[in-house]
Amino acid sequence: MLDDLAKSGPRHIAVIMDGNGRWARGRGLPRIAGHRAGARAAERLIRYVGEHQSASYVTLFAFSTENWRRPPEEIAFLMDLFAEYFRDKCDEMVEQGVCLRVAGQLDRLPRSVQDAARHAMEQTQAGQRIVVNIALSYGGREEILHAVKRLSRRVERGEMSAEQLTEEALAGELYTAGIPDPDLIIRTSGEMRLSNFLLWQAAYAELYFSETLWPDFGPDDLEQALDAFRRRDRRFGRQ
Repeated sequence: MLDDLAKSGPRHIAVIMDGNGRWARGRGLPRIAGHRAGARAAERLIRYVGEHQSASYVTLFAFSTENWRRPPEEIAFLMDLFAEYFRDKCDEMVEQGVCLRVAGQLDRLPRSVQDAARHAMEQTQAGQRIVVNIALSYGGREEILHAVKRLSRRVERGEMSAEQLTEEALAGELYTAGIPDPDLIIRTSGEMRLSNFLLWQAAYAELYFSETLWPDFGPDDLEQALDAFRRRDRRFGRQ
């Protein structure tokens, strides 16, 4: 059964969208041009998966907790870009059957981004074709720590015992609660690391690294990743 599922394709695809800055630099453009091109690539991928693939979930790593260390002007541009995306693409997401989620420290984002994201999530909550999970101000270690703190407070209040602290209980407190773990994690631009992305959820994910810079990543690149996934033997510790 598991082998059949692997051959049919991943149910959940997660992407570390890397290479916007290098894409811009290679064209003599400012970094913000790379970020805008990267946003178009994200739209292209969501549309293609929703129309042509069997995947029901897509998680996109858009802004990490470490990204707050970038220059203030770049952060400001990215925050405006996120707010713009949530506002301007909301109706399109509804038409495409997208259910939008945002994973990460939402309260750390500017109010404009928080409001636009919450509005888009409300408007798209009935979407049934595909769940799009945007990781914003997200870090895997912080996510696990956040979940542990929430569980610890429940133990302190007597709502649960230490013996009830199971993997399932912890997973239920993660930002991705209710979303299955990723089957396939793609990273673009030739880098080969997870960079603090979905550390708990990636336990049995297949990893695929593409040399393509994210703004250039298109349907053909995705199909190559999916072909590689289907050729893998996912044993999950059985052999």
